[in-house]
Amino acid sequence: MSIDVLLVDEDTDVLEIVQTFLEQEDDLDVTSEADPETALERALTDEYDVVVSDYKMPRLDGLELCTALRDSGRAIPFLLFSAREPDDVRAAADEAGVTGFVQKGTGTEQYSVLAEKIRAAT
Repeated sequence: MSIDVLLVDEDTDVLEIVQTFLEQEDDLDVTSEADPETALERALTDEYDVVVSDYKMPRLDGLELCTALRDSGRAIPFLLFSAREPDDVRAAADEAGVTGFVQKGTGTEQYSVLAEKIRAAT
């Protein structure tokens, strides 16, 4: 059974790279969305097992996206995938209802970590 992932990041290059790496995993099916407001609509109307979102985005950041999902009653697992230091956003992420955090970095190990966090959250 595959895990349906909604991946949100305003940077389309990042979306493409992350989606490519995650879809190398047999059990992950990834839908990418560059507009966080559209991602919110999709998360509210479509069936996803987990949302993976960047933190810093225009109009609606990752924490605001998570808060909007929680306010709507959706308990879908929500992972932040951000270049920010985890300790810099931990308190706000906990308050917003974020399930987990994976820090973006160089190399490909981050994608394996993200895949494992996705599996653990669902």
